[in-house]
Amino acid sequence: MAVSMKNVDVAFHNVGGKAGTEVWRIENFSPVLLPKSEYGKFHEGDSYIVLRTTALKSGAFHYDVHFWLGKSTSQDEAGAAAIKTVELDAALGGRAVQYRECQGHETDLFLSYFKPCIIPLEGGIASGFKKVEEAEFEPRLYLCKGARLARVTEVPYARQSLNHDDVFILDTKEKIYQFNGANSSIQERGKALEVVQHLKDTNHDGDCDIVIVDDGKLGAEAETGEFWSLFGGFAPLGRKHVPHEDSKKQPFLVKLFCNQTRPPIHTELYCITPVQGSSAFSNVGEGKPKEVEHGPVLKKNLLDTHNCFLLDAGNEMFVWMGRETTLEQRKAATLSAEEFISSQERPTFTQVTRIIEGFELPKFKAHFEKWPRTSQSSVSEDGRGKVAALLKQQGVDVKGLLKAAAPTEDIPPPLLESSGKLEVWRVDGTAKTVIPPEDHGKFFDAHCYIVLYTYHGDRKEDFLLCTWLGKTHSADEQSEAVKMTSKMADKLKGRPVQVRVFQGKEPPQFLALFPCLIIMEGKTIPELCKETKYMIRVQGTSSFNSLAIQVDAVPASLNSSECFVLSLGKVCYMWSGNFTNTEHQKVAMKVAGLLKLTAKPIREGTEPSAFWNVLGGKQTGYPAHRDTKDVSKDPRLFQCTYTKGKLEITEVFNFEQDDLLTEEVMILDTNTELYVWVGQHASVHEKQHALDFAQEYLDNRVAQDGMSPKATIYRIPEGNEPLFFGGHFPSWSATKVTVHADTYTKRLANLRGQKLPVVEHAEDGTTQRKTAMAALSSVFGSPGDYPTSPRSSVGGSPRTPSSHINSASSQRAAALAALSAALGQPQPEQTSFAPDADWVAVSSPSIKSEDGGSETGTALSEQELEESSSADGTYEYERLKATATNPVRGIDLKKREAYLSDEAFEKLFTMKKDKFYELPKWKQDQRKRVLDLF
Repeated sequence: MAVSMKNVDVAFHNVGGKAGTEVWRIENFSPVLLPKSEYGKFHEGDSYIVLRTTALKSGAFHYDVHFWLGKSTSQDEAGAAAIKTVELDAALGGRAVQYRECQGHETDLFLSYFKPCIIPLEGGIASGFKKVEEAEFEPRLYLCKGARLARVTEVPYARQSLNHDDVFILDTKEKIYQFNGANSSIQERGKALEVVQHLKDTNHDGDCDIVIVDDGKLGAEAETGEFWSLFGGFAPLGRKHVPHEDSKKQPFLVKLFCNQTRPPIHTELYCITPVQGSSAFSNVGEGKPKEVEHGPVLKKNLLDTHNCFLLDAGNEMFVWMGRETTLEQRKAATLSAEEFISSQERPTFTQVTRIIEGFELPKFKAHFEKWPRTSQSSVSEDGRGKVAALLKQQGVDVKGLLKAAAPTEDIPPPLLESSGKLEVWRVDGTAKTVIPPEDHGKFFDAHCYIVLYTYHGDRKEDFLLCTWLGKTHSADEQSEAVKMTSKMADKLKGRPVQVRVFQGKEPPQFLALFPCLIIMEGKTIPELCKETKYMIRVQGTSSFNSLAIQVDAVPASLNSSECFVLSLGKVCYMWSGNFTNTEHQKVAMKVAGLLKLTAKPIREGTEPSAFWNVLGGKQTGYPAHRDTKDVSKDPRLFQCTYTKGKLEITEVFNFEQDDLLTEEVMILDTNTELYVWVGQHASVHEKQHALDFAQEYLDNRVAQDGMSPKATIYRIPEGNEPLFFGGHFPSWSATKVTVHADTYTKRLANLRGQKLPVVEHAEDGTTQRKTAMAALSSVFGSPGDYPTSPRSSVGGSPRTPSSHINSASSQRAAALAALSAALGQPQPEQTSFAPDADWVAVSSPSIKSEDGGSETGTALSEQELEESSSADGTYEYERLKATATNPVRGIDLKKREAYLSDEAFEKLFTMKKDKFYELPKWKQDQRKRVLDLF
């Protein structure tokens, strides 16, 4: 594309030189760069341009450009934003993906830049907007939808706006109320809490009360009555829910999987050609609007590099711009897309994505048949170089504009500690044979192996359980190896990180377990015969990339970039190619030592005649460079959703650790490896089929863009994340993975400054069984023992803590629930959840037994009373905790804190007892929960 810099706005000169976000507002039809303090503040009467620059592992940059249109912006201003976006793309070298964003219908990619949400402001530049210094605070009611990215919409401040299906936030001058509809999900409630925190910090300078109102739980909090009084008093909400406009929006995220019976999307392809200074939709070379092609699948050769095309896919449209089109052509195509939406009477918020030839998105290519797989790097740097030269002629600093450092050897995230215990088994039919330590790392390609590495992580004992599949193994042996691995994982309470490894695709974490992995051909033999002739190719220079593989002992197997160990019986050579270095040669000598060979080093070009005679004669023309390997790319995170027999996988953009929701199964894709993260509160079905989800995802990647079908797959249970997994996340915190509450409970505790109890092991069946036994003891008479609240494995809804249930029937129900959780039985989904409902139970009087005692405990024997007595009536904190291993008996379990000494009480609660008991009951319970005294 020939670009004249006088046609590119000066505001876009020298942009995109570093990673991050840049925002411009359209003022008088020109872009004005905003200060970072204004990012995320969008006014309804304005239009904006947003550039997101992402630094890739290759050293190059990726660009996403969005133009955002407020619902009250003028047509002229919206058109200016669209045109200026094309100019910005030209300044970036014609390589950006461009998105049209409409208020209330933004893409998830756009929303991911401005977490936790966007709440558009009134007014705008055109309407003479000025910042209000002081104004009377007006209560506002917001509808908050979305489990990962909050879509916040202001709705009328009236009871009719509320419903049982959604989460609402009422922002008043003194307090912020969150209303949780009875049918809303835990994830949506948790995300709404982040919006509440945002409103608190933005509108109240971080100083206001937060009130949670649970639909159908009138007594959950004292302030619940206040909430309903703001709507004129409590009254039942209507059952019928009229969906808001934004709930009809089709999701932007690419649905990689869909129902196989669903009919294909009907697509239409148009060519946009200039006609008398404007644009029309026509066939190539004609002046009449005419469709080029239509149907569910199109042919790629319909696209011409000298023209622009519009692909109409129903809910979304694409404008494809050929590399040889001019800047004016691209601007005209942009305006034509706007005209097309209007002429077809499509919704004004119809998604439009503009892409340049060579940088097509997977969802665009999916509409075409057999899209060729080509590299984009040459196209990218060619266009960028031309623009850089033009900018330089204009006297613009182009430093950083051509950043594209050559890829370096991929250094993996932190590996496992090296002082662990390694165990290896060879799969022999339906049995497994222990491999002695001296043969660890010596594999034969006709077998499958199971490798268990036990090590101490930051908090506990961790496990890496691997299944290695040789390239010539039988299908039956692979099936048996998978079954054996699964049984071993079950015996370890589901805690191991499970890995499936194919020969030739060994990840660094697996290779680092051995001094050097050596793979021989055929079946296992007791000892390598010294008279046997064989040749080993040695790759790698360090512990995480060293691999030795037996190859044919012929000259064609040699490679100038690698080392080889050639055993001739009594003589052994270590041959090193001219392009190898000292580290490479040291690894090759180590391999010879592991094979108990005394190798004589020789350099390429200095071989003795005996060397060539064994190989069948001297030859030249063997490769000089090693074979290219699959390259690890920037990781991408996907959410797996399995409902009504359908699996859908959607991408999570700009992800971080908090995006790993405990109710979900997630897939992290690095192109060479797939990590399947299994949340503690995911459903039983999702946990059981997590690896199947990953395989289906991999099959689609193989079909779409040629990913290797033998990529390594990890299964990682929540709470047992290894360091090399966390290394793919920005600012990974090991302390976050020790708490296994549901999403809503964790975020509510964070909002209120509470600490949740630490769970030592995720998916630990022992812990669940202890919970069940404690529940049974509570029911059948063991005094003072109360169960921890079991969590549902279906739907992720927490149950009411059994220690606060005062009827025997409720206790028995809790015990059965705990047993079901322990035995892996799914629980029925709960339609509502009130995290603070147990406060009401605590404040209500306990049920009295016939003898006048309370049913909260069972009568103790005289001996037990004597053993539990204390001289001054106080006890140690460790014995008063609800989870104490040696609990105090015969005390009022609802007043555990009262048995602390004054000194211990003040140290734990940071206040004296009299001050503590002056607090509202719910605040007392909050503090007691944190200290495990509740």
